[in-house]
Amino acid sequence: MDRGQSGAFKKQALACVMGSMNLLRPIGLAGARCVAVAPPDGPTVHSRFTETTLPWNDFSEDADGLVGKLLRFGAAQDEPPVLFYEEDTQLLIVSRHRNLLAQHFHFIAADAELVEDLVDKVRFQALAERLALPVPATRRLSPAIGPTPPDLDLCFPLIVKPATRDRNWSDIGMAGKAHQIDSPAALRELWPCLAETGQDFLAQELIPGPESRIESYHVYVDRRGDIAGEFTGRKIRTYPQAYGHTTALTITDEADVRTLGRSLTERLDLRGVAKFDFKRGPDGRLHLLEVNPRFNLWHLPGALAGVNLPALVYADLAGLPRPAVSRARPGVCWCHAPNDFIAARASGVPLSEWLPWLIRCKAKSTMAFDDPLPPLWMLVRAVRRRFGGRAAHPLPVDQVRKG
Repeated sequence: MDRGQSGAFKKQALACVMGSMNLLRPIGLAGARCVAVAPPDGPTVHSRFTETTLPWNDFSEDADGLVGKLLRFGAAQDEPPVLFYEEDTQLLIVSRHRNLLAQHFHFIAADAELVEDLVDKVRFQALAERLALPVPATRRLSPAIGPTPPDLDLCFPLIVKPATRDRNWSDIGMAGKAHQIDSPAALRELWPCLAETGQDFLAQELIPGPESRIESYHVYVDRRGDIAGEFTGRKIRTYPQAYGHTTALTITDEADVRTLGRSLTERLDLRGVAKFDFKRGPDGRLHLLEVNPRFNLWHLPGALAGVNLPALVYADLAGLPRPAVSRARPGVCWCHAPNDFIAARASGVPLSEWLPWLIRCKAKSTMAFDDPLPPLWMLVRAVRRRFGGRAAHPLPVDQVRKG
């Protein structure tokens, strides 16, 4: 985003950001004044773009308490702040309390029922069947109600993933977002562990190929139903290697991804921001894996590639002219450097190859030369925790940091 565009955003509505530096930074680069809704020792609290902090430690607990705190803060502002959310828990809080929050905040979100359908994977499967979405063949599993798995009319290998992401998945020893099962015998062996969680799962036919064949479509659809901005991307590495979390990615310009993403956006009658994840099969066909109707880490590389979706949302909701949008420049890369170092080693990328790539990588999570305090604070915090010390509280709560 051209810094010359930032002047129009000064002294306007605050941007209230529940999210990481990958969300706060593109909003700040557009010139918006940011409020970090984050743990007191979080990196966003220390960003040069953060003027005010609204401390909150755990978004998975006490949703009513968080909503109350937000409402008190919003009511005290001269202009209703623009509310941003990055994780599923934050999305659900905003969606389920949208009528209350709309009294003191501006925000945009998909229809409440659609949000629930997209976040819960069992509901998403039912939605996919109703709308004939191009998802891999999938069946619901309910391990808690039977001692053995049902006979599935699916072709092995399969992947099994939880209906909703929570701590139960990691508690039974699962490191990635899904788990591969190669045979009916392997499913029977895993069945007691799945039953321990007391929740439902989905079994889905595996689309062959590495995680680098996962591509995505990113879009902001305004309240009129018009596409205000869009771009496409592809994963480079994840950790763990299979079904892991993204550690490196790149912006692309894939016409078929864009065309299918637009078609599905219209079919879902979507409003707001969303990320459509596809996996490209060996025959080149795109299979829809999931739809996330929220802001996410891709918005930082997207902004540096010329399509700043959070800035477009902010401008619309704050009643300002939209910043200029160009076609996203392919090849802009993002990484989480510490995690990607591990992922690169695990995938056999030599250090002599990875380091030059890291230097060329334009977007790095929490790391930026023009905003040095977040990574420095994270380093200090890690050192203090490593040696048993306590990190000092960064600021008195709710204190305005600048201006």
